[in-house]
Amino acid sequence: MASGADRTAGMGLVLFSLLLFSYYTVWVIVLPFVDADHVLHRYFLPREFSVILPGVAGVVLLLCIGLPSNQTAFTAVVLLKNHKPKKMD
Repeated sequence: MASGADRTAGMGLVLFSLLLFSYYTVWVIVLPFVDADHVLHRYFLPREFSVILPGVAGVVLLLCIGLPSNQTAFTAVVLLKNHKPKKMD
């Protein structure tokens, strides 16, 4: 069972993801159909960034997942945590 802090963190991540998805959806799907001089355009970056930002985020994510140093560090932590000292007779 999840603790209260875990539930709060999870709900925060869900709300952040929903907000980000809504913002991006309006930016990419709705904004091209709104006049260029409308006040709504002040709240969004230029359309070029709608392709650049997710591309950069994807590259960073792949780098974080795929770097050998991360795998080595993870393996080292697991081995250290599972290490049991030998009994001395």
